[in-house]
Amino acid sequence: MPYSQAHDSALDKKVTINTLHKLRGQEKFVMVSLYDAPMAAMAQQCGIEAVLIGDSLGMTVLGYDSVIPVTMEQMIYHIEAVARGNQKSLIIGDLPFMTYATPEQALTNATRVMQAGAHMIKIEGGHWLVDTVKMLTDRGIPVCAHLGLTPQSVHKFGGFRVQGRDSEKAEQMVADAKALAAAGAALLVLECVPAALGKIITEAVDIPTIGIGAGTDTDAQVLVINDILGLTPQPPKFSKNFLLETGDIAGALKKYRDDVKAGTFPAPEHMFG
Repeated sequence: MPYSQAHDSALDKKVTINTLHKLRGQEKFVMVSLYDAPMAAMAQQCGIEAVLIGDSLGMTVLGYDSVIPVTMEQMIYHIEAVARGNQKSLIIGDLPFMTYATPEQALTNATRVMQAGAHMIKIEGGHWLVDTVKMLTDRGIPVCAHLGLTPQSVHKFGGFRVQGRDSEKAEQMVADAKALAAAGAALLVLECVPAALGKIITEAVDIPTIGIGAGTDTDAQVLVINDILGLTPQPPKFSKNFLLETGDIAGALKKYRDDVKAGTFPAPEHMFG
């Protein structure tokens, strides 16, 4: 029997931020970054609690060599598509490069993302975003923060590199995580950081952490749908092609979800020291 038929797990009710907070410390939850209505509907059917319309669509869908060229109009187009396909998962929409340089600009653009169908917005950066996070949350716009390898800063980092390996930068990341949580961020993505640092930050904040190349101790995991399905020509170390094990798309999504919840993904080969 195909894996997709053997494990029926459609979401039976709408997932909210409160749902994810209640799961913290009880059960790991699962996020997928995806971009269209059919895949969004499949994620709901496969029990994926949260979906992210990431600006990664610049590289996975539009063929850019980074996320920098992605526009608000492109993000809104894909957020609307995902929202039409999925009525149960929590929907998170990225604010693209330089669309939240000031709190006022962030408020304007976050409003557009929420009106397109997102339930919360995601922004990349540390302490400099504290005022922005507070402004948005005070006005009813939930925020998912993002630390570690923040792809919109790829040129500053000199490429896609693991972040937080030296003690000074690791301490700064912990401080940034605490500050963003105190300002009102409801979720925190940690990307490409040493597994030990992922654990430290998860224990240091009182909001759920979502890892992507951040070890097994985060409260959740996120992968890009292209990586789950083996569509990435040179897949990153933290990813895995689940389609190879299952043979169909639904099976791949369910296997990813089940492995995250069982704690078998990520495995040691997907982590950074």
